[in-house]
Amino acid sequence: MILQFIKFCVVGGSGVFVDFGITYLCKEWLRMNKYVANSIGFLCASTTNYVLDRVWTFRNEDPDIAGQYLRFLGIALAGLAINNLTIWVLHNRLKLNFYAAKLLATGVVTFWNFFMNYFFNF
Repeated sequence: MILQFIKFCVVGGSGVFVDFGITYLCKEWLRMNKYVANSIGFLCASTTNYVLDRVWTFRNEDPDIAGQYLRFLGIALAGLAINNLTIWVLHNRLKLNFYAAKLLATGVVTFWNFFMNYFFNF
């Protein structure tokens, strides 16, 4: 499980670039609401993370790719709620920089996503 968690974190690290890049583009360039932009970035990263986690982290060969992807997204959506709530508390209430709050929220959600996928999806 420890090796899988390390791999999960490596995959998650690549997802951070996707997440932050899309979020930045949507928030700063397209002037979307910060929580909408955060959600779009988070979900794009979840999709790339699913592929990498399936192939590399968990080496899963379940033929029900669609069902597994939907479970992965369900777990990610619950993680997104945790993510947005954490950002709201850190940014709106504690006045932390939005992107610093987002980075900390990503760390919190990493544990949720790993254990839920480990026990219920892969």
